[in-house]
Amino acid sequence: MKTNEVWVYIEQTDGKIADVSLELLGKGSELAKTLKVKVAAVVPGSGVKKLAETLAHYGADKVYVADSPVLKNFRTRPYAATVVSLVKEYEPQIMLFGATTTGRDIAPRVASELRVGLTADCTNLKIGDFQKKDAEYKDILYQIRPAFGGNIIATIVSPDHRPQMSTVREGVMKMNEPDKSRKAEIVEYTPEIPADLQAAEIVERLQQEKSVDLKGAQIIVAGGMGLGTKENFELIRKLAHAVGGEVGGSRAAVDAGFVSSDHQVGQTGTTVRPKLYIAVGISGQIQHLAGMAESNRIIAINSDPAAPIFACAHYGIVGDLNEVVPRFIEAYTSLKK
Repeated sequence: MKTNEVWVYIEQTDGKIADVSLELLGKGSELAKTLKVKVAAVVPGSGVKKLAETLAHYGADKVYVADSPVLKNFRTRPYAATVVSLVKEYEPQIMLFGATTTGRDIAPRVASELRVGLTADCTNLKIGDFQKKDAEYKDILYQIRPAFGGNIIATIVSPDHRPQMSTVREGVMKMNEPDKSRKAEIVEYTPEIPADLQAAEIVERLQQEKSVDLKGAQIIVAGGMGLGTKENFELIRKLAHAVGGEVGGSRAAVDAGFVSSDHQVGQTGTTVRPKLYIAVGISGQIQHLAGMAESNRIIAINSDPAAPIFACAHYGIVGDLNEVVPRFIEAYTSLKK
C-alpha cells in the first residue's frame, strides 16, 4: 500500500524518546506539509504504544507501532528487519533517522536491504526539483550536509529510488513546542522476525550517562586552542562556574586533551542553541560555527582581530584572554554578592 508519507524513525530506550526523534518530527511535519502528505512516526519496541500520544503532540499525524517482546532491547538485525518490512508494506517516500549511534547502525542496513541511497549526517533538508539529462524530477528531497571537512556544503538527491533516506545530526533541527490537542492515527503492526535474526542475546546492559548536557544548557563557555595549555583551560571552567553555565570546547581543544569529547561543540560534536555562548580562544572555523552559530547571543574573546569567530559574534572583545577572562570572572562574581 503506497502511502507516500514522510516517516521518522523513533529512537527510544525504556520508553524515553530520544530528543533527535522529536526534532525530526518537527522537520518531517514541515516537509510533509510542502508535499501535502502525512508525517508518520515509526516506533519499534516492546510496550511502546503508550508513546503515540507524545509523538502526536510533537507533530506525528500517524504512528506505526511495531510491538514485539523480541524488540524489548535494541538489536540491529531484528530492528532493521522490522523497519524494512514496514517500508515494503506501506511505501513511504522519505524516511529520516537521527545520526546517533543507533541511527548510524540501523539506517545503512535498511538502505542496503531496500537498495536505496542514504545521505549521512545531514544538517538541513528541503523539498525541490531536479533536472537530470532529459528527465525532470519534482518535489524530491534535498539532503544537505557539510563535505570535505566542512569546507563546502553539498546538496545530495536520490531521484530514482524510494524511500529517500537520510540521517540527521542531533540538535540541528528545532524541536516543535508540544501541542497537546493533537491526535494521531495509530497503526499497530506485528512484525514477523525470523529466528536466525535473533541469534544474539542481550545478557546485561550497562549505560553511562554523559557527564555534561550541552544541548540543554542555557549558557555555554567554550574554549579553544587559544588557551594554549590544559592548565590554562581551567579559566574556562572558572568562568563557566561564575556565570552558571556549562563548559564547551572546540575540536582542536578536545584533540589537544584540554577537555573531554563530551564537551565538544561543532560539526563533529554537539550542536547547541544556548541563550548565551561565550567563545574564548576559538578562531571560528566553519566546523565549529556549524555547531553554535544559532546561539541567541554570542560573545567572542580572541587576540586576533581577524578571527572568523567575530563574523558571527554579537559582541567581540579583542585582547589577551589571560587578562580579559579574569576580569569577566571578577565582574560576575561581584554581581552575585
